[in-house]
Amino acid sequence: MRILYVHERFGALAGAEANAQITASELGKLGHSIGILHGPSTGRNESGWQTTFPHRFALAEGVPEGVTSRALVDFRPDVVYVHKMADLRVIGTLVESGVPLVRMVHDHDIYCMRSYKYDYFTRKICTRPVGLHCIFPCLASVVRNHEGPLPVKWVSYSDKKREVALNRRFDRMVVVTTYMRDELLGNGFDPSRIEIHGPVPRMGDPSLRSNFGDRNLILYAGQIIRGKGVDLLLRALARLKSKFECVILGDGNHKAACEALSKELGLTDRVSFKGFIPQEELKAYYRECSVVAISSVWPEPIATIGLEVMRYALPVVAFDAGGIRDWLIDGKTGFLVPWMDLDQYAARIDQMLGNKALAKELGENGLQFVSQHYDFDGYIRDLEAMFGRVVQETSNRRA
Repeated sequence: MRILYVHERFGALAGAEANAQITASELGKLGHSIGILHGPSTGRNESGWQTTFPHRFALAEGVPEGVTSRALVDFRPDVVYVHKMADLRVIGTLVESGVPLVRMVHDHDIYCMRSYKYDYFTRKICTRPVGLHCIFPCLASVVRNHEGPLPVKWVSYSDKKREVALNRRFDRMVVVTTYMRDELLGNGFDPSRIEIHGPVPRMGDPSLRSNFGDRNLILYAGQIIRGKGVDLLLRALARLKSKFECVILGDGNHKAACEALSKELGLTDRVSFKGFIPQEELKAYYRECSVVAISSVWPEPIATIGLEVMRYALPVVAFDAGGIRDWLIDGKTGFLVPWMDLDQYAARIDQMLGNKALAKELGENGLQFVSQHYDFDGYIRDLEAMFGRVVQETSNRRA
């Protein structure tokens, strides 16, 4: 097959980019021809992307509709695989082309004007589809601006409704969890056109295991932004009865506030903020870790850090937010705590620190679960089969 990827960036950046490159690379190894229609470069690993995507069409080379049409004519794709692309001129041109279309839904951008599906101030998770309530009382038309000179930017409600309508016309919407499938269903998507394919990181070092030692190390790894709930993790740590050490890895705009809170709670001798560290250094923490804390209170699409640490047989404690419940089975692969319940969150961490046999058992259960349900080779085969089905269905409709 000739598969045309569509993405708003070119180069390494975050999870969406990593998924796009690794799936394209593996599909290329299987003999498929791979191209990409893309936005601006990230400046990272461009040479790797050029190897993965030998056929490239940059949107900067002309008006979006024209470049998109040229890519379709020159590359002649059997199927188009859209990752992240908010430009409705591109999406509209693809939809009207009649070429089989598949879209991967990485996050909440398509159906949430704020993109994170929860109230920043109250942290309450939004359960409603796109509607007039997004304008009032949510006031989601005004959002933070991370790229321009102004602190805020305007989001058009009518454009968001049009974006939802255009995406409903895709032949497949690929989501990573049951939670995200349900979000699409709530926004009027056809259930027969939604498939769940959880992104799968490659297997790590199979010999690496924690010693579950007396250090009682609690590990957090991820962004330090308000939705990730690191401040709530700190408040839960202040309630622990067990002796412990907590290492917080990562960075973000909420880090300074969390460091101040840690000091206020009297945790500075037990909690350390290490920033971002290389992958090899991270493994050293895995060897010492007794439990991994995921404290997100926004509705995580999947929280792939959980899948990663489970590959090293580490148990997880997390709030029940978004798609986490797809892989964190309470009492089997870790503990899934009711949303924002700090007392139970602390109690579950205490339970694992005080019972290392239980912690180790839950970790081994997690490894077995993720190996069975999130197999990388199976993930690639499933994507390839899905593309084949979509192409065949389109051909049958035209016959």
